[in-house]
Amino acid sequence: MKKVLYPGTFDPVTFGHIDIIKRASELFDAVHVIVAINPSKKPLFTVEERVDLLKECLKEFSKVTVDSFDGLVVDFAHKVGATGIIRGLRAVSDFEYEFQMALMNRKLADDITTVFLMPHEKYTYLNSSIVRNLASFHSDVADFVPLNVKQALENKYVNN
Repeated sequence: MKKVLYPGTFDPVTFGHIDIIKRASELFDAVHVIVAINPSKKPLFTVEERVDLLKECLKEFSKVTVDSFDGLVVDFAHKVGATGIIRGLRAVSDFEYEFQMALMNRKLADDITTVFLMPHEKYTYLNSSIVRNLASFHSDVADFVPLNVKQALENKYVNN
């Protein structure tokens, strides 16, 4: 059984993330979507909120599980028996950072392979920061995120 991880902050999850998850679930037997706890970021949503939003968005994908993890992704991969890490590449600008991370992960755990997937071209401009920014100005984000995420964003910014 080929298991892979798809780690990210998912603050919030977007249709671009879901597209990558769909593609990964077509290629692998099991996909573990992992909400990473990154101490250098100040997320809008709590870890628990992000996990819940993802679970709701991904309930139709029988091969996908959602969890959170605080630590090295390769350690979580070993814990769940995953042999790969999925990373999305939207543009060339993503490549340098993702390439460095892939090489570091290989150095830490040479039995874990990083696999790069590109989202559908209609999502290449999309990222969570843009969505949060739009939502903070009360713009409609329905084209970028699932309904439950749109509603959660509206609730976060209702008093602004």
